[in-house]
Amino acid sequence: MKIIIAPDKFKGSLTAEEVVMAISEGIRSFNPEIEVIQFPLADGGDGTAFILTNHFKGELIPINVHDPLFKIIEAVYGYAERIKTAFIEMSAASGLRLVPKEKQNPLYTTTLGTGEMIRDAISRGAERIILGIGGSATNDAGIGMASAIGYIFLDPAGIELKPVGENLEVIYSIKDSNLLFNPSEIDVHIACDVDNPLYGRRGAAYIYGPQKGAEPDTIRKLDKGLRNFAKIVRKKYGKDISRLPGAGAAGGLGAGAVVFLNAHLRSGIELVMDITGFEEELKTADLILTGEGKIDKQTFQGKVIDGVARLAGKYKIPILAVCGDMELKAQELKKHGIIESRSLVNHFGSLEKALKNTRIGIIEITKILLEHYITASP
Repeated sequence: MKIIIAPDKFKGSLTAEEVVMAISEGIRSFNPEIEVIQFPLADGGDGTAFILTNHFKGELIPINVHDPLFKIIEAVYGYAERIKTAFIEMSAASGLRLVPKEKQNPLYTTTLGTGEMIRDAISRGAERIILGIGGSATNDAGIGMASAIGYIFLDPAGIELKPVGENLEVIYSIKDSNLLFNPSEIDVHIACDVDNPLYGRRGAAYIYGPQKGAEPDTIRKLDKGLRNFAKIVRKKYGKDISRLPGAGAAGGLGAGAVVFLNAHLRSGIELVMDITGFEEELKTADLILTGEGKIDKQTFQGKVIDGVARLAGKYKIPILAVCGDMELKAQELKKHGIIESRSLVNHFGSLEKALKNTRIGIIEITKILLEHYITASP
């Protein structure tokens, strides 16, 4: 029997790699002769860059960049020289977690640091960028990122604007005659799991502004700025980003990446599975063991288990799942090919015990799931 282990992280407890190791130990203790393929996954969120860097045997690159409030911090991204690819999480430089609660206001935050990581990667020879854009503190439509690579944003008087959300509504023109590289020569893919447009009631400011500290007046100002940005882009480049699905992701960074980097917006888990060749590995498996911290209604909306389940269904491969907590019924899971799933909370009887014993719980549940599966198999 060949089992492929393909979980996400258990957020706040174990990384995806640690979950894989625990499941592997559970399988070995059940039957050491089972062939195991270890394949930790991510959906484009936290940990994606680390997983992809490890997968391709790359290195982690520390770099000093500007945080959302223009302070110098150290951020880290991954780079795999063998495939000339950089793995970057914008939250490392432009994430909400970097801004104290009392200073959170997307009028004044920037994606400049994200652009600095991209610039550094390209200076090292990167020909492909994989960029995760979750957890942003920003609503600058990516003009901060763009300014780091040579774009200049001007007001009606021809004065250069600071690349923050507050200034989107006064952009009059864009200067791109001194870019540090040719965007058409770099292959950029954005892990994006939302379809929100750039502006309007479902846009970046109205949907995501409040969680970044924006008050109602601020939201209206930012939305007005995003509308102006779209108008200037259409005038300068002939691109209509007003209705582009995903343009509103990360405060409009989705739109900015398309405009300034010729980027492709893609589902995070599909992107990760594609570039790692997960489907080819999965084809030959007899069974899949997957999991995540919580299985709930969001699980099958582009999370790791969703991606694994869709591919497994294509090849009719059964799935077992382990999780920290479970909010879905067995019937719902079976619709997606998961024949059995167990949670640590149920296993230990409380969330507190589950959090204290995550690793050993995964080992024990893995053994139980395999025993049930083998017993039920014809």
